[in-house]
Amino acid sequence: MGTVFITGSADGLGREAARQLLDEGHRVVLHVRTRDRLAAVADLAPRTQDVVIGDLASAAETRGVADQVNRIGRMDAVIHNAGIYDSATRDATAEGHAKILAVNTLAPYILTALIERPQRLIYLSSSMHRGGHATLDGMDWTGSRATGSYSDSKLFVTTLMAAVARLWPAVLSNAVDPGWVPTRMGGASAPDDLRLGHVTQAWLATSNDLEALTSGGYWHHDRSSDPHPSVGDERWQDALLEALTRYTGVRLE
Repeated sequence: MGTVFITGSADGLGREAARQLLDEGHRVVLHVRTRDRLAAVADLAPRTQDVVIGDLASAAETRGVADQVNRIGRMDAVIHNAGIYDSATRDATAEGHAKILAVNTLAPYILTALIERPQRLIYLSSSMHRGGHATLDGMDWTGSRATGSYSDSKLFVTTLMAAVARLWPAVLSNAVDPGWVPTRMGGASAPDDLRLGHVTQAWLATSNDLEALTSGGYWHHDRSSDPHPSVGDERWQDALLEALTRYTGVRLE
């Protein structure tokens, strides 16, 4: 049984993935944004390896999360589950755009670069990544201007998955579209089945099925499908990695 670190474990798909893996006998490291959120995982925490704390909207706290995980020990898998979709701010404020980019793209990149390399990496994407723009022209990661949509952030993280699959052949790197499910982020009216939303990422993190032992895939409900065509473009992958390196000061090596 492996040890799996899951970002954004306090609720929604992250919590459900953690619960399933614990029930299956795996070791799990949880993540919550603040100490106040520890109460949300109080029922799971006694069965876990540990709980790490840090706000992934902050680069400094994201680095702290990586440090905490590394102190626990090498993970067998990391599920980059945490994400935000703020319909109130996504088209209204630069601050809203910056937070979406920070949590959905910058945090997975920083954690990937700084956490001791696991055997498997799973990144939460979205079908909306197909509406993203494979360009960095005018991109402002700081939030001083409103650039970068939710769809862009999910295209970026899906591209990160493909770049990792190419550059780290010994690591199984995959992306998952969990569907539009009724979590706090998805909303109560979301049409997909919440019971299926976490299953694929848990399977990719731990299964020895031949399909799960592949890399560079884009998955939805245990089936692989084709992502945005730019995801596999190595020049686009390299351009994104270089931009992330320049902004964060962290290089993926």
